[in-house]
Amino acid sequence: MKLLIRNLSRATTEAELQAMFESFGAVQSCNLVKDKTTNKSKGFGFVQMVKNGEAKAAMKTLNGKDVDGFKIRVKRAEDKPTEQPLQDAE
Repeated sequence: MKLLIRNLSRATTEAELQAMFESFGAVQSCNLVKDKTTNKSKGFGFVQMVKNGEAKAAMKTLNGKDVDGFKIRVKRAEDKPTEQPLQDAE
């Protein structure tokens, strides 16, 4: 299950984020979203966990938790909508 983590401190590293979620189970991937020009964190990221039950436990426990003075928000990440080709109006 892919989780969206928002309201992270800009100083939070991917390693810290991964460690936070690994206490609940296996983490498949973890990435912070960074500004392309400055390469600094935008304050949110994604964690992909192997087992849904572990992801749900992490979400329930960590949502609203104070991390480095920031109350983080954790929720299930929405799938990107697939782009539909534009139909010509007839």
